[in-house]
Amino acid sequence: KGCHIVGYFSKEKQSAEEYNLACILTFPPFQRKGYGKFLIQFSYELSKKECKVGTPERPLSDLGLLSYRSYWTNVLLDILRRHKGNLSIKDMSQMTAIKPDDIISTLQSLNLIKYWKGQHIISVSPKVIEEHMKQMQKPSLKVDPNKLHWTPYNQTQPPKKRQKISL
Repeated sequence: KGCHIVGYFSKEKQSAEEYNLACILTFPPFQRKGYGKFLIQFSYELSKKECKVGTPERPLSDLGLLSYRSYWTNVLLDILRRHKGNLSIKDMSQMTAIKPDDIISTLQSLNLIKYWKGQHIISVSPKVIEEHMKQMQKPSLKVDPNKLHWTPYNQTQPPKKRQKISL
C-alpha cells in the first residue's frame, strides 16, 4: 500500500535529434504491468504540449524497441480505425507527436504501407485494422492529457528577475 517508485524517464530540454526521451526504466518488480508504456505515452503527451514531434534516444535496447513498437502500433491503429478519409504520414505525426520515421517503420512492420512512385502510401482496410487490433494488448494504464499541467521549457524566455528581500 502507499506510493512506490515504479520507474522513471528523463527528458531532454533541447535535442537537435528530436529526442523526446533520453532514458526510461521500469524497475523489475513492476515490469510487464503497463508502466513502461505509460511512461512512453507520458513523454509523447509532453511533446504534444511542446508542439514538437519526437523519438526516443537511439540506440534502443531490444526490450525498448518492443515497448515503443507496441505503443506506436496501438496509437497508429487507433487513429487509422477512427479516421475517415485520406491521412498522410505528416498528419499522423502532427496528431501523435511521433516522428515520421517511427510511423513509417511501424506501418511497414504491419504491412500497412507501400512505397509507390517515390511516396509512402498507407494502404489499409477497416477489416485489416480490426484484425491487428484484436492481436494488440489494450494499455492497462493511460495518461489523461487533461490532467497534465506542465509548461514546456522555453530557452528564449528571459530569466525572471529576482526580488530583493530585506529582513
